[in-house]
Amino acid sequence: MASSKLSIVIPAYNEEDIIAESVVAITNFFKLQKLNFEILVVDDGSTDKTAAVIKELSLKNLRLLKNGRNRGKGFSVKKGVKEAEGDIVLFTDADLSTPIEQFDKLREALVDCEVAIGSRVIKGAEIRKKQPFHRLIMGRIFNIIVRLLTGLNYRDTQCGFKLFSADAAKRIFRAVKAEGFGFDVEVLMLAEKFGYRVKEVPVVWINRAKSKVWPLRDTFRMTREVLEIRSRVGSRKTI
Repeated sequence: MASSKLSIVIPAYNEEDIIAESVVAITNFFKLQKLNFEILVVDDGSTDKTAAVIKELSLKNLRLLKNGRNRGKGFSVKKGVKEAEGDIVLFTDADLSTPIEQFDKLREALVDCEVAIGSRVIKGAEIRKKQPFHRLIMGRIFNIIVRLLTGLNYRDTQCGFKLFSADAAKRIFRAVKAEGFGFDVEVLMLAEKFGYRVKEVPVVWINRAKSKVWPLRDTFRMTREVLEIRSRVGSRKTI
């Protein structure tokens, strides 16, 4: 790993309050580990000062990518992966609800797989601050829907902390079409379709997000997106 390069992709939409703190935390962590790394923040058409905050940081290993308008989390991660130069690629949510120190767990798992995904629900996961009740219920319902519609057996498809070999990341994200929150499902379906090994890894979770999700509306929206993904990729039984 010492001679390898790590790319960290962070999708960001109206994150002016926390993005600097997160980028600095990531930078300090990997500097202490003496890793060669780059951080790519993808500003998803923010209407606040997210982009300005990133520019003001003026960090050597930091790059800012901008969407012309709000396109969605999936589009933003795909854009970041396309520009990533690392041998391994991590994407993480801007609020670091999964602390960056959990990277070590995913890196260790990646020895035996090409895709390592953080999980908040499998044995060994630690929830230090829970999501609001409506988000928990929404997540459980969505997971059931995903299993029924796709056949995927992962307990947590939506955790925003996933690590890929560069080859897997580039191939998977070239094929990803979903632009919204349902893109994680397409990523995992494509990983299986292409024959990559996927490992679910228990992580620490500290809910920090200011919810941008409307439970009823977005559950229907994400379900529709999963149906569209299934029509493109096929269910697990057919791939």
